[in-house]
Amino acid sequence: MSCKVIILEIQIFLLTTGIVKLEEYFWCCGITVYPKLQYIFLCRTAAKYFINTYPKYFQKDFANPHIPCLMPETLELQVNEVSEAALIERIQLRKVKAAVDMYDQLLQAGTPVSLDLTNDLLDLISLYGDCDPARGDAPDKSLKPNRENNNAERIFNMMPERNRRSYGALIRGMVKHGAYSKAFNTYTDLLNNRLTGDVHIFNALISAAPEVREKYVEKWDLIVDLLKQMAEQKVKPTLLTFNAVLKALRRCGSLGRTQAFPVINEMKALGIGLSPSPAQTSFQNMQVTLNSKEILQDVLSEISGKSFTAQDPDDEIKSCWSLLSPQCLATKDIEQAYRVHSLLGVGENWKLLGDSYYQSIYYGRFFNLLCMMEHIDVVLKWYKELIPSLYYPNSQGMRDLLQALDTDNRLDLIPQIWKDIKRMGHDNKTELVEEMLSLMARENQIPEVQQSFADCALDVKALYTQTDRRVPLSWSAGSLSSITSILLAAERTQQAWEMLKLFKLANRVPSESLMNQFLESVKASNNAQQAVELVQISASFCLSITPNLMERVQQEFDLTEEQR
Repeated sequence: MSCKVIILEIQIFLLTTGIVKLEEYFWCCGITVYPKLQYIFLCRTAAKYFINTYPKYFQKDFANPHIPCLMPETLELQVNEVSEAALIERIQLRKVKAAVDMYDQLLQAGTPVSLDLTNDLLDLISLYGDCDPARGDAPDKSLKPNRENNNAERIFNMMPERNRRSYGALIRGMVKHGAYSKAFNTYTDLLNNRLTGDVHIFNALISAAPEVREKYVEKWDLIVDLLKQMAEQKVKPTLLTFNAVLKALRRCGSLGRTQAFPVINEMKALGIGLSPSPAQTSFQNMQVTLNSKEILQDVLSEISGKSFTAQDPDDEIKSCWSLLSPQCLATKDIEQAYRVHSLLGVGENWKLLGDSYYQSIYYGRFFNLLCMMEHIDVVLKWYKELIPSLYYPNSQGMRDLLQALDTDNRLDLIPQIWKDIKRMGHDNKTELVEEMLSLMARENQIPEVQQSFADCALDVKALYTQTDRRVPLSWSAGSLSSITSILLAAERTQQAWEMLKLFKLANRVPSESLMNQFLESVKASNNAQQAVELVQISASFCLSITPNLMERVQQEFDLTEEQR
């Protein structure tokens, strides 16, 4: 099958089933891939890079109907002459530097720029600073713009006329980029010019209030003053206003906890935040501010069975799921965790989990709590339901599962879990691998289970001896001893003796208990020559148990004179 056909099939598979289903397909085929979060990020980043770097190869649109996300972004400038049309194009393409240059060229040419268009440019600069935004999923590595000498203030100062929107863009940009005192000074200038603020200006100033005052009382007094000014200027608060207040209260210590209830009550009185479609940030801010288990229960009762929509930029990453889940974990409250999780099935609440990163955090906490509090049968039911379609556990998540198996005495399932560990790419995590080996080596099992343990241990041994692995495993005395002990318990004596050679090669020393286990194995087969060799090996390691081994071998084995 040609590469072109394979790519086409994958494209069709992605379009019809989605990236998660593709991951399940790889999982079922036993194909080892990157952990899902890395895998999805790499796929998206690589695809966007090729499409946007070489757009000429992707101009032909085969999709019917047209699918915009599969086509390259139009990033090339089409208007080259000095004109307002060129400035509009550069603003729409978010080319900050090019837009500023075009604005300056227009002024130098004596061409006036309309107030609305200048405000559009101010909005762009205030959002991104003086740097072009990062493209696609690439992280934004630009430095925070210098608020002492930046284009937003320069352009603002050159404007022949300014309106409330002009001031608003500058104030919000100053708050976003950390120039909090300048933002309040600009607001004072707005008032001196007989203009009034809008809700966006006040929201920005409220969020900046804790940064310009030191004492808790002073912070709160400034917030109250801003709220009074909103009332005087007939500016109606929104959900984002109260969220800004609640976030600011988190910076006010004990005073914040006493003022949180009045703020929530005011929100209720205005029908904001606790309606059937609340922004989750309100609950998040309230919970962090109050930090009370009783309050959490009240919140759950309030939102139970309701469907929510995002109304705040932070709603996804700071939803009640991202916050209540660690609280449930800290209090080990599994019932509360189930109540939180059940909300995901209502309407489109699942969208508020956020992107793959935040989904992984939520499901990781939920699964960790299950492993701690539930019976292993329940844990395994959730394990099959969540993994890998919704959640790719990290190595700690798999250690939590191993501990759950140990707690309920279901260590027989370890070989099955080991296959999943390999598929998820965690077979290079030393602590996880050694803990699994230690559990299998701790006590003897029925013969059938013991043989499966031995097969699993040999599979692990093969990984240690591979030299072409991206992250190779290094032998420790613990891993060597565990595998050897497992093989001895399964009566695979010859393979266990081969492990003793690895101790020397890895410059590790076997434990006394392992040497005693070897002697018991040799005694069961009544092999006097092996018993003598065991004493010699113990002496080569200078083990303190050597004299005791010598005495036991002389007493418990029928030795020849040469062996004695």
